[in-house]
Amino acid sequence: MFERLGRTMVRRRWWVIAVAVAFIAFGGIWGTQVFGSLITEGFDDPASESSRAVERAQATLGREGNDVVVLYRNPEMTVDDPAFQRAVNETLDALPGEVVTRTVTYWSTNSPALVGEDRRSTYAVLTLAGDDETQRGEALEEIEEDLAAPGLQTQVGGITAVSRDIRERVAADIALAETISIPVLLVLLVLVFGSVAAASLPLAIGGLAILGAFAALRAMSYVMDVSVFSINVVTILGLGLAIDYGLFMVGRFREEIAHGRSTEDAVARTMATAGRTVAFSGVTVAVSLAGLLIFPMTFLRSMGFGGLSAVVVAMVAALTVLPALLGVLGPRVEALSVRRLLRRPAAAPVVGRVEHGFWYRLAHSIMRRPVIYAAGVFAVLLLAGAPFLRVEFGGIDPRVLPAGTESRVVSETVDREFVQNSQLPIEATVTSSDRAGLEGYVAAVRDVDGVTEADVTGQTGDVARLTVHYLGDPISAETRDLVSRIRAVPAPPGGEVLVGGLTARLADQLDAVGDRLPWMALIIVGATFILLFLAFGSVVLPIKAIVMNVLSLGASFGALVLIFQDGHLSGLLNFTSTGTLEATQPILVLAVVFGLSMDYEVFLMSRIREEYDRTGDNTMAVAVGLQRSGRIITSAALLILVVIGLFSISGITFIKLIGVALIIAVLVDATIVRALLVPATMRLLGDTNWWAPAPLRRFYDRHGFHEGGDPPPTPDPHPAPARTPAG
Repeated sequence: MFERLGRTMVRRRWWVIAVAVAFIAFGGIWGTQVFGSLITEGFDDPASESSRAVERAQATLGREGNDVVVLYRNPEMTVDDPAFQRAVNETLDALPGEVVTRTVTYWSTNSPALVGEDRRSTYAVLTLAGDDETQRGEALEEIEEDLAAPGLQTQVGGITAVSRDIRERVAADIALAETISIPVLLVLLVLVFGSVAAASLPLAIGGLAILGAFAALRAMSYVMDVSVFSINVVTILGLGLAIDYGLFMVGRFREEIAHGRSTEDAVARTMATAGRTVAFSGVTVAVSLAGLLIFPMTFLRSMGFGGLSAVVVAMVAALTVLPALLGVLGPRVEALSVRRLLRRPAAAPVVGRVEHGFWYRLAHSIMRRPVIYAAGVFAVLLLAGAPFLRVEFGGIDPRVLPAGTESRVVSETVDREFVQNSQLPIEATVTSSDRAGLEGYVAAVRDVDGVTEADVTGQTGDVARLTVHYLGDPISAETRDLVSRIRAVPAPPGGEVLVGGLTARLADQLDAVGDRLPWMALIIVGATFILLFLAFGSVVLPIKAIVMNVLSLGASFGALVLIFQDGHLSGLLNFTSTGTLEATQPILVLAVVFGLSMDYEVFLMSRIREEYDRTGDNTMAVAVGLQRSGRIITSAALLILVVIGLFSISGITFIKLIGVALIIAVLVDATIVRALLVPATMRLLGDTNWWAPAPLRRFYDRHGFHEGGDPPPTPDPHPAPARTPAG
C-alpha cells in the first residue's frame, strides 16, 4: 500500500505540490486568524457542582462577575477625602451603562473590605456586559482608557484583564518562538544533512502542519470553545513531529538513492519502509492525544483536538507532499551541499558495513554488560521520579503571569493590603423557601472551622447567594478541605445547596481528573499495545516500551515537583512558585510525552525489526538497528528540543512548565532510554523480544503491517520439540 502511494505521489507530484501551496495560502490567510477566536478559560468541569452553582446563581440572581478590578491610590489623600471620592465616582459614572452593567465601590457599600489598610487606596469592582469571555474582553478594551481617575494612580486588574494579558502573552510567545526557532532549525538541519535542499524538506512539512492545525482550530472554534493554550501544543507537535518524520524519510530516501535506485523506486522503497513507520508513529501519537478527549474540561479537550490536528496534518503531509517533493528533487536532494565548507564527511546514509559506526559499537558495548546497564538506568530513573510521590496539585491564578504585569500587580496588592480573598470567596447558592431554615444554614456555615465570615449577599424568591470568607491561599489543599466541610453542612429542610467559587471549582476539577485518569491510561496503554503488536508481531516489545515510557514520565514528573512545586530554579527560569502544580498540566504532559516516546520507539524498533527479519540474529539486529537509526533519533531530539526550549522561556508559568517537562522527557528518552536501556533489555530478553503466542503470531503473519512488504513468518523463539516419526 505505501509503495503504491509513493509511486502515485511521484507521478502526480506537481498536482500534489499545487494543492499543498494552495493549502499553505489558505492556512496563512484564514488559519492564522485563530487567535481572536480562542478563550483562556476552560479549566472547569461543566457538569460539576461548582459550575451548576454559577449557572443557578446567574439564572436567578443575575450575573455579578468580578470582571474588572480598578485599583485607585493617592499617597496624599485618604478615601475619606471628598476629592478622592469625587474623582472615583465621576470617572465610573461616566462609563457607558451598556458596557458596564454593575459597579461596586466603597462609597456605594460602605464595605471596609474595599479600603486598604492605610486608607489611601481603594478598589472598584465592575461587571461587564457580554455572554462570554471574548465579548467581555472587547468591553474592557472599550472602556480601559476611561478608567483613569484624575489625581489618582490607577491600575486595572480582575478576571477579564488577567485573561486578556494571558492571551496576548501567549500570542507574543508564539511569535517570538517561531521567529527564533525557524532559522535555528534550518541551520541545524543543514548541519545534520549537509545539504540545504535536504534540510528544507522537514521544515516545509512543519510549516504545513502548523498552518493546517491553525485552520482546524479555527474551524473548531465555530462549534465549540477552544483554549488559547492549544496553540502552544499545536506548534510544538506540528513542527516537532514534522521534523521527525522528515528526518526519517529523507534519510531513508538518501540511503536508497545511494544504493543506485531510480528516483521513483527510491521513493517507493522509502514509503514502504520509513513511510509505513511514519504512519504507525502518527497513529500512535494521535491515540495518546485522543486520551485527552475523555476529560470534560475545555482546556484538555482543546489540547487533544489541537494536538490531533497537528499530528494528522504532519503525518498526511509527510506521506503525500514529502514524496512529491522528493520526486521533484531526486538526486538533487544533495543540492547546495555544505560538506566542503564544514570539512567533514556528509551525514550520509549507511550503504555498506556498519561495524565501525559509533552506535553499533555502543550497542555491542552495552550488550556485553546488559545487567549493569539495565540496573543502573532503572535505578537512576526511579530515583529521579521519586519526588513526584509528594506532589501537591493546585490551580491557576494571576501568578502565572510575569511579575510586574499590571493585572497581576493589582491582584497581589489587593491580597496584601486589603481583606485577604475578598475577591475570591467561597459562594453557596441556596435554594430554600424556609426562611428560618436559610438562617439556620447560614449560622451553621459560620460555625465551620476556617470560616471568618458568612453573609447572604443576594436573594431573589427562594434562591439566595451566601458569600463565605476565609484566610489562606484559595488554591491550597487546606482551603479545598474547607470547601468539603462547607459542603458537608446539611441543606435547609427541603432545600438544595450548590457550593461554588474558585476553590470549589479547583476541587471539582481535581475530582474530574482523578475519575477519568485511569480510563485515559487504559485507552493509551491498550491502543499502544495493539498498534505495536501489529507493527512488530511481538507482545513483549509493547510491554517493554510501555514500562520504559512510564519511567521516562516519572523522571520528568519528579523534576516538575522539584522545579515548579518546590521553586528550585525559579530565579533562573523567571517564574513564581505557588507550592503546587496545576492539575491539568501533568495530564497534558503525559499524553504528549507518551506520544513522542512512542515516536522514537517506532523509529528504532522498525530498523531493528527489519534487520531481525533479514538475519534472525537478535544481537546483530539491535546493533545494526541502533546504528542506522541512532543518529536520526538523536538529531530529531536535538531539533525538537530547540522548539520546546523556546516555549520553556514563555512568560506564562504553566506553558513554561510544559516546555521544561518535555525537554527533560525528550532528553531522558532519546539518550539513556533509547541508547542505553533498550539495547541492554533487548540483549537480556534475546529472541524472547519477538515472542507472541502461536495464535497471535499467525495473526501477525497474515494481517500485521510488515516493514517493506511481507517478511517470512516470525521465528518462534521457543519452538515445540520435533516429533519423532513413527517407525
